[in-house]
Amino acid sequence: MVTGGGAARVSSDTEEIRGQPFFGKEPEVVKGLDVKRYVGRWYEIAKFPTFFEPRGGENTRATYALRTDGDIDVLNETFLKGKRKSIKGVAYKEDPKSDEAKLRVKFDNIPIIRGFYWVLYVDTDYQYAVVGDPFRITLYILSRKNKIDDQVYTQLVQKAAEQGYDVSRLSKTTQTDPPPS
Repeated sequence: MVTGGGAARVSSDTEEIRGQPFFGKEPEVVKGLDVKRYVGRWYEIAKFPTFFEPRGGENTRATYALRTDGDIDVLNETFLKGKRKSIKGVAYKEDPKSDEAKLRVKFDNIPIIRGFYWVLYVDTDYQYAVVGDPFRITLYILSRKNKIDDQVYTQLVQKAAEQGYDVSRLSKTTQTDPPPS
């Protein structure tokens, strides 16, 4: 999911705190992300619960669409007691000259806050991804399908642990079959 949450900081504040010893070494991100292959629908398999996302959401997913200017339209959706809740935004590269998969997100209803969306891992087929932020406050395990087998899940969790994330905080997201349309 592209988030606007706890890791989000007003841009000017971010540069002052990034790299301080409190946060340790920044997580490593994917280099050379093929955005055209990355866009599309992703299902949230697990995440770090956050104060800025609805509690009890099911069938949570994100749909990304490449814009002509190179930015990415974002649609995050979850279902609470059967009702669809959504938020729209735009993702863009932190540094347009870099090949690192470090994105920022601006949501329509939160104009001054920019969330972090760092792609920490994507498999070669672009079917699974691990996404976080520089402060290790948010973490998402994503898949193109709404269910993954336990072995793949364990491997993705291990990728996050290797980046210094406290994976004991992960909470699996309920996904139903079939997913809502």
